[in-house]
Amino acid sequence: MQLPYYEVDAFTETVFAGNPAGVCILDEWLPPDRMQCIAAENNFSETAFAVKEGDHYGLRWFTPKVEVDLCGHATLATAHVLLSHYEPSLERIHFQTKSGELIVEKRDGRLAMDFPSRMPEPCSAPAALVKGLGAKPKEVLRARDYMAVFETEAEVRQLAPDFDKLGELDCLCIIVTARGMTADFVSRAFAPAAGINEDPATGSTHCTLTPYWAEKLGKRSLHAYQVSARGGELFCEDRGDRCIIAGSAVIYLQGMITVPDIL
Repeated sequence: MQLPYYEVDAFTETVFAGNPAGVCILDEWLPPDRMQCIAAENNFSETAFAVKEGDHYGLRWFTPKVEVDLCGHATLATAHVLLSHYEPSLERIHFQTKSGELIVEKRDGRLAMDFPSRMPEPCSAPAALVKGLGAKPKEVLRARDYMAVFETEAEVRQLAPDFDKLGELDCLCIIVTARGMTADFVSRAFAPAAGINEDPATGSTHCTLTPYWAEKLGKRSLHAYQVSARGGELFCEDRGDRCIIAGSAVIYLQGMITVPDIL
């Protein structure tokens, strides 16, 4: 079995930056264990699988270890592939996912994703969080993920986490964030329990970061930068129970992958 396959760098305008994602465009769904094997072989933060279903596409995301309920950069990457190579006449793509309908549309030279907001609530800091980060944040909150807020961008950049300790936490991801020096806010994202020590540029965490910083800064439109080694630039807008997360993407590789009929 041969499947069309793309590797796309998301939340960047150049290759070798942003967050790389695998994208498989399928005629029909593969068994979940087959998709998980492909994602493990790719060993990216996420591999996305898309199937056309009438006037929309079904979309699923897999880390090297697990299927996840929401992934921003692989959604952006999939939309870029579809709008560039499969549906060039369209201005937007509708996806059906485990997080409901997601719409990605062309806007101001970027791709803008309409995602559900996940406003975090204050919580006590688990010992494994503080020990795993190796630094005490000024505030800890939680939605799907834990979010640790620091005073400065420098503190966020300088963190050297203990990923084994962070992997003990009962969450998908640990977000660290602070006000930015040249962007409205910066962040990093760690998900060792999902097989991702540090994610280079993470759309789904901005479902939590956007409403938090919109409230803190008193502005709806926000410029964000993920200060990982590869870096990622995001343009966010708070819309109450939804948020817009926009960015660019570039295809690094395209071809076919060969999958045995029996695994």
